[in-house]
Amino acid sequence: MSKAADKRSIFARRLAQARLSRGLTQAQLGVLAGMEVEVASPRINQYERGVHEPRSAMVKQLAQALGIPPAFLYTEDELLAKVLLHWPTLTKKKKRELVKALETPPTK
Repeated sequence: MSKAADKRSIFARRLAQARLSRGLTQAQLGVLAGMEVEVASPRINQYERGVHEPRSAMVKQLAQALGIPPAFLYTEDELLAKVLLHWPTLTKKKKRELVKALETPPTK
């Protein structure tokens, strides 16, 4: 990770990561999140550079547009981030199995 990336907030880094993993431009993401076309790209750019952080309602809209849980945008744990990125693609059955596996005490 570059020094510039190190200075950005976790939110800024995760937003860019999620957007790029979905193959969206900043403008496309902004529009999908309900922003006007004229401001979509500059606002997402400011969020990703860590200049501004959106209010919680916009965070929910961005997460919905990206198809991710809002928690992904704030987790510093890389393993948890991977789980959260995949969470929306799991079936209810798979989600239940994963939670059950996590709740089951390890056998010795």
